[in-house]
Amino acid sequence: MIEPTREELLACLHVERWADALAARAYATMLELERAAVAAATPLSPAEIDEALAAHPRIGDRRDGDDAEARFSREEQSASASADQALAARLAALNAEYEERFGRVFVIRAAGRSREEIVAELERRLDNEPGVELAEVADQLRGIALLRLRATYGGES
Repeated sequence: MIEPTREELLACLHVERWADALAARAYATMLELERAAVAAATPLSPAEIDEALAAHPRIGDRRDGDDAEARFSREEQSASASADQALAARLAALNAEYEERFGRVFVIRAAGRSREEIVAELERRLDNEPGVELAEVADQLRGIALLRLRATYGGES
């Protein structure tokens, strides 16, 4: 049985309603937990998206601290780190442009993506209409939450 705690869940997706809903019961399998997690996070309201994003640093920035959210963030971004200074400058400029356009930090499931892929995705998403981008942000947050749930509870069943 998987018995998620509110604190561990908030490290996966920092949305109070979502964590409370999932922590209310135990799950027989990881698949059952994943299905419940996606259902509880669909949809995420704009306020919940803002709540979740408050726990995410900019892509390319390092989150300080030793809490679970900070560790997840560092691990997820480390795989896409690059010593390419021009690429880092491009990412910083695009982050600023994104924040100006949409009023929030850019979030993407960084795990398994190169820094070049992240920059290309950021460039693409800058052309989104605000409603379309909000839906993409919610999808990215759900994807990140699933990866973090698997890292936290994947060995339990």
